[in-house]
Amino acid sequence: MKKELGILTLLILLCTVTAVLNPRFISAPNLLNLANSIGLFGIFSLGLGLVIITGGIDLSVGSVFALTGVLLAMALTEWNWPWPLAAAMAIAIPTALGWGNGWLITRLKIQPFVVTLCGLLLYRGLARFIANDGTKGFGNAEGFEMLRDLSKGKLLGLPMPFVILIVITVILWFVLHRSTYGRYLFAVGRNEEATRFSGINTRLVIASSYVVAGGLTGIAGILLAFYTNSISPSNHGSFYELYGIAAAVLGGCSLRGGEGSVIGIIIGTALFQVLQNVVNLLGIPSSLNFTVMGAVVLIGVLADQIIQKRAARKQLRV
Repeated sequence: MKKELGILTLLILLCTVTAVLNPRFISAPNLLNLANSIGLFGIFSLGLGLVIITGGIDLSVGSVFALTGVLLAMALTEWNWPWPLAAAMAIAIPTALGWGNGWLITRLKIQPFVVTLCGLLLYRGLARFIANDGTKGFGNAEGFEMLRDLSKGKLLGLPMPFVILIVITVILWFVLHRSTYGRYLFAVGRNEEATRFSGINTRLVIASSYVVAGGLTGIAGILLAFYTNSISPSNHGSFYELYGIAAAVLGGCSLRGGEGSVIGIIIGTALFQVLQNVVNLLGIPSSLNFTVMGAVVLIGVLADQIIQKRAARKQLRV
């Protein structure tokens, strides 16, 4: 809880300072745009957070966005699929890929970094091949206006991605913090071998985290595709996995596994998107975006290391 309070305090401080320096920060259009970005990035960041809690990592998210976006656009505009079927396909494929990642990691004992790095290259290549390296889009969304409205519309004045994020956050909060399955995720992350000796199917627990992350990536992929309305397979979603990992780390997820919270991940996502917004509002060159991201991740990891060392010292004194 201390981590969440610390990052929330930092978020409030950053928002306050930015609003003072540039009042446009608290304008309605900017806040709505910020809420939309938090929704888009928060959904798949939650999935990445679950994977990180188990001690894993997923570097293939951005490439999955490209593959999902290309297939969704082609299914709707070229193959004339009904939009519910196309949307189901766009969620099912990332979920299946997540299952494949989990199987390779738990059954063949390949490192998550290696498995998902290969996925990063493989899925991006497939997207480029399927699209023939051409840009895909949705045009005026004729015939699937409802799916477009579900992805880009508003509910009670809030962007749909943000509304969907709220619903998913509530569900995952109960799953992670109030269920036996959630306790298993934390236990596997802290000590997989001890958890296995306790009679828990650690393979199933770890693999399921990648499946859930895949499903959330599919949902976010649909929203992102309609948000951009232009899917270039060579760069669509590029580096987005790093944004999700950064949000999870900022929110208190330890890259060693066994730590993290749903609320922390959401706050981390919000902080990261606010930082990106600050870069734009304060006239900082956009070329420094990745510099900001890298610095934030480094600071988050360093802070985690310091906290861990202090906690270990306190335990030794006791």
